[in-house]
Amino acid sequence: MSSGIRRRSLLSAAAVGSTAASLGLSVPASAQPVLGTEPSAATLPTEDGYDLWLRYRRVEDPGQLGRYRAALGTLVWQGGGPLQQSAVAELVRGLTGLLGTRVAPRTSAPSPAALVVGTAKSSILIRELVPAADLAELGDEGYVVRRVTRRGEHFTVVAAHADRGVLYGAFHLLRLVQTRRPLEHVDPTERPATPLRMADHWDNDDGSIERGYAGRSFFDWKKLPQLDTRYTDYARVLASLGINGAVINNVNTPADYLAEPFLTKLAALAGVLRRYGVTLYVTANFAAPIDLGGLDTADPFDPAVRGWWTKKAEEIYGKIEDFGGFLVKANSEGRPGPLDYGRTHADGANVLADALRPYGGIVMWRAFVHDSDEKWDRQAYLDFTPLDGKFADNAVVQIKNGPIDFQVREPAHPLFGSLCSTPRCAAWPRPSSCHPPRAAYTRWTPGPTRRRC
Repeated sequence: MSSGIRRRSLLSAAAVGSTAASLGLSVPASAQPVLGTEPSAATLPTEDGYDLWLRYRRVEDPGQLGRYRAALGTLVWQGGGPLQQSAVAELVRGLTGLLGTRVAPRTSAPSPAALVVGTAKSSILIRELVPAADLAELGDEGYVVRRVTRRGEHFTVVAAHADRGVLYGAFHLLRLVQTRRPLEHVDPTERPATPLRMADHWDNDDGSIERGYAGRSFFDWKKLPQLDTRYTDYARVLASLGINGAVINNVNTPADYLAEPFLTKLAALAGVLRRYGVTLYVTANFAAPIDLGGLDTADPFDPAVRGWWTKKAEEIYGKIEDFGGFLVKANSEGRPGPLDYGRTHADGANVLADALRPYGGIVMWRAFVHDSDEKWDRQAYLDFTPLDGKFADNAVVQIKNGPIDFQVREPAHPLFGSLCSTPRCAAWPRPSSCHPPRAAYTRWTPGPTRRRC
């Protein structure tokens, strides 16, 4: 039985409530601004917000500044790959600004105190200062930041098992200084709890952004593959948050992103993101075999359709070797999908997953499905629960945080408790967090572990 609540009505009511609040109609007098208390223009910082939280302003307190300079003024790096190079570049940039003195990497530590960064594989000093057992359990993205004293010398160490961990550890250290934390007894050990942490863009190829409220897209498809410094800064911002993936186009997408000239443009973007440990993903239109391949069907059981996706994956990975995979919105709000051919969502996801599997790619299949108001708040549960265990091991079901549509107050989505044998994502109005089944939350493993939720 329908609840009688219509999605449009609920969203409209939420919008009206938001508007009323913005007009101060329900704001208590104690929360109203007091005239004459606004800061003068002279006291406001001179910045445009571009740096976001990657502001590296000089430490004001002389005592703190002196201690930071003593601990971090000498940066020792004994080599590493592109991700470590990005980490060191960020440390040079950040510490030079925060300490107010030029910081440059060197390969040895001549002073009684130094900052040492790297992995046990790339740095003799790291092997000497951090026990191998402490790094072995960190995985590819974990890290330690700690103070180590050896023979009267004090080292601040950013160490990891793999290069990506060094990058995340570098941003952690900079946050400590930005927030003026003491370093004398610092010793955090971090390892991501979720293997895939992703930013989903709703950017369109004409520069507009669906539900975008802060200007136009900075992905300039007319100029790409010519690169802009903003792409590097974007990658830095993602890495600073530990985000390791980005879907760069709207879920309501045309098929064009899967063909030239977009593939060459995407390859250029992927090259920038790669230096900061961010993998590129693209939203795919399920009808691409028709729109791009000239077929008369997109039926996932049709051999020609399966062959088309296989060749398309081969073409993409020929240009972007570390391409992450596809995000797909199907059979929802008028989008094409497998249900158009009498198939299931699992059937549709699996044909794309099979094409991506040889390259290590994944397909993220959105569970936000509805084409009418009748059952929009439960359609995902009705459609996907019977399919538990039928998705390929590299097909991930992306589930919104609640069954309605990113509402401020709504219950957790019931699919989180019903898809126990299916890899799944939690999609929020912020970066998505993706998991294999519950038994393997902390690592992405090929093949779901069958366990009860």
